[in-house]
Amino acid sequence: MDKFDKDFYRVSKEKIKVIIDTDPGVDDAACLIYAFFDENIDIKLLTTVVGNTTLDKTTRNLLHLMDLFKVNLPVARGAKKAMMRESINAEFIHQAEGLGGYCPSDVCSKQLLDIDAVEAMYKVLMDGDGDIIPIVLGPQTNMGYLLSTHPDVIPKIPKIVFMGGSPYGHPDYPDHISFNISSDPEAFNIVLASKIPLLMIPSDVGRRKAHLDEKFVTYLGTLNHAGKLLEQMYSKYWEPGYPDKRVATNDTLALFALVYPKMFKTEKVSIKVDLESAPGKTLINFDGIGHVDMVTDVDRQAFLSLLVSDLIKIPSKTFND
Repeated sequence: MDKFDKDFYRVSKEKIKVIIDTDPGVDDAACLIYAFFDENIDIKLLTTVVGNTTLDKTTRNLLHLMDLFKVNLPVARGAKKAMMRESINAEFIHQAEGLGGYCPSDVCSKQLLDIDAVEAMYKVLMDGDGDIIPIVLGPQTNMGYLLSTHPDVIPKIPKIVFMGGSPYGHPDYPDHISFNISSDPEAFNIVLASKIPLLMIPSDVGRRKAHLDEKFVTYLGTLNHAGKLLEQMYSKYWEPGYPDKRVATNDTLALFALVYPKMFKTEKVSIKVDLESAPGKTLINFDGIGHVDMVTDVDRQAFLSLLVSDLIKIPSKTFND
């Protein structure tokens, strides 16, 4: 696995400029660990949002991870509740502190920007060349506020990558409402209405097609400090409702689907979101003409190989134990 040629799965040799909007969360934390050390992306900004746990904890968790891995990037604090509803959380699976079986320190050395996430995203995007792609790993609240407050930013966003949604009415997908969309369906509706091209990673893919089994999780823990941290977080993050012990890789898939697109299959679809009868329910039309490219499958073996090959390249000297 350490000889895995991940460049085979890329399209361009240019670094991809991104903003990562996140609600850590175990799956967010795993994605961030990979993102911090992926030489094929250029992270311009990190922003936090309420989601898997409270805004205070998601922000603390991000800053703590940056301390652990000695990463210095700009961070802005985002929305503490959904745009038009009371926020829900997913602490039932991410645990009370949000990082599964790992308990982070409340003392963080990294300082936040003195502007909030919406204004920080607006500044970074407007100062850019129209080639900075937001990756939204949690509820779409920050993006909803950004697009409604600053609609002039829309032409500056070439694409939004997001994790969430479930394609109802299609036999290959289970009927469930994804957490990220149902947490703030009004915000997602604003994102849809903007007509910005979207790359969608349904939560089903991370649970059923690219999940990690218990043996693989144990193996990651033998590789290095970063792998041990993942194993510790995953120890209390088993996906409910399955007969086996498995870890969903939803947010890491979102990162890799952008950077290594040849590893994934997509279909062009149109999406509507229910705001009333079943808030957050994503209604998907496989029409082949919509502005959403939805991931439908992943090369599982290549994905697992990439998880290992990238992890072993993270030197232990970067990790503050």
